[in-house]
Amino acid sequence: MSGLRHSRQNGRVSSQTDEDAEADGHPLAPVFRICFVCTGNICRSPMAEAVMRQLIRERGYEKLVTVESAGTGEWHVGEPADPRTVEALTRRGYEADDHRARQFDPAWFVTHDLVIGFDRGHERILRSWAPSDDARASVQIITDVDPEGAGVDVPDPYYSDADLFDQVLSVIERSCRALLQQLEPALRQGAR
Repeated sequence: MSGLRHSRQNGRVSSQTDEDAEADGHPLAPVFRICFVCTGNICRSPMAEAVMRQLIRERGYEKLVTVESAGTGEWHVGEPADPRTVEALTRRGYEADDHRARQFDPAWFVTHDLVIGFDRGHERILRSWAPSDDARASVQIITDVDPEGAGVDVPDPYYSDADLFDQVLSVIERSCRALLQQLEPALRQGAR
């Protein structure tokens, strides 16, 4: 399997093989970059990051896709994920121990193919931060691909109990599986 890297020119992603990277001396980079963005980066977005990373690892796409998360606000920067987030993820077999919250930087629009929020508030904020039409087009809500709840806001479980964390995680799992299913044809080509 030949590895790929991407470069951006005029808003388009192009791929190069390992051999191309060796010839020009540049390190390999992922073909596709995703950033999940919630409010404080301690509940929903760390869940989605952990779920998507595991799905990508299970399918062997870890060299092709980078997954990150951030928050729209700065309240929790540097803090670990909410303990209830970690507990919900751990109960379902996901890794979540090393997360540290950070705030989304609008400069990241240049390096990310998808910027995914969890509710219409995130969508509005992210689109207002986007520096171009292409960047605004990269913003979507995680449930836009959810076969059972297309376009529905994912509630913030922060002020709730463990049951809502589990419900939110179920929506995120379903949405991440659907998102990866949409990306897979392009990823399979990139994995060749």
